[in-house]
Amino acid sequence: MTRAELERVREWALQKLATGQEPPWAWYQYMKLRETLDAILAGVDAVTPQTANSPQEAPRRGTRLRLVEATRSPDSAQRHRADEPVQLPM
Repeated sequence: MTRAELERVREWALQKLATGQEPPWAWYQYMKLRETLDAILAGVDAVTPQTANSPQEAPRRGTRLRLVEATRSPDSAQRHRADEPVQLPM
């Protein structure tokens, strides 16, 4: 949904709440819808630049994830002694 559509649904829910004609269960659902839309719109505002003068993201320097060689082999793990009983959680 676009921001305009979200705002239109929020206004519709506010109109339903303003009439006072809705049963309690519906009023509660409209309130949850309004609060959810408020949170979504606030989140959109938090991640969307507001003006053309907002700071731009710094250019990336080509740094990427890279594989790193393991310093220990899988066979170097300490093994459980065969004559020692294994304690299981209760």
